[in-house]
Amino acid sequence: MEFTTALFYVFAAVMVLASLRVITAKNPVHAALFLVLAFFNAAGIWLLLKAEFLAIVLVLVYVGAVMVLFLFVVMMLDINIDRMREGFWGHLPLASGIGALIVLEMAAVLWRGFLDFEQSPAAAAANIGGTKELGLLIYTKYIYGFEIAAVILLVAIIAAVALTLRKRKDTKAIDPALAVRVKRNDRLRIVKVEAVNQRAIDAANAEKAAAAAAAAAGSPAAPKEAQ
Repeated sequence: MEFTTALFYVFAAVMVLASLRVITAKNPVHAALFLVLAFFNAAGIWLLLKAEFLAIVLVLVYVGAVMVLFLFVVMMLDINIDRMREGFWGHLPLASGIGALIVLEMAAVLWRGFLDFEQSPAAAAANIGGTKELGLLIYTKYIYGFEIAAVILLVAIIAAVALTLRKRKDTKAIDPALAVRVKRNDRLRIVKVEAVNQRAIDAANAEKAAAAAAAAAGSPAAPKEAQ
């Protein structure tokens, strides 16, 4: 077995295991990290196919930008994991059927593509990872799919922002529009307070205490008890 073939099997096995952990991990943060691992192994497979541009784009765009955004959103949502996993086994048969249907559809598409595939020496020598060839294919043959993917990503970003900006009872938030429209009279109020002469008050208290002490000293003594 060649070294590149062994690397392909290693990358493929790790990617399959990481993909399974994405859908079986209880913690959504762990699931997102396993998805990052799957992306890195997919990039390694692209490198083995000499598609360096696709591998770099997969790491920079998906791992470096999209998955970081997903991690921030997941950590900011404060998801109740126990409540989220309620009814998991009840929906498992339907989800398994849909997953099997998708796998069969993808297998049929790939099988049809392999049957119609004819490799020529010129195509084998072409640089499949070059930006020029990819640009021509994306913006000519696959333009509609590219635009649909862009719209889906835009909707996902808007949904993530909407979920993070929702009002929650256990957190405090401010309305930026009200903060901008605030006026001086809403924040500051001038109250007139009469001046107090503390020295005069202290002198009056001292005089009262002296008068009370003098009155207590000049009072007649209490009569003695009869023997």
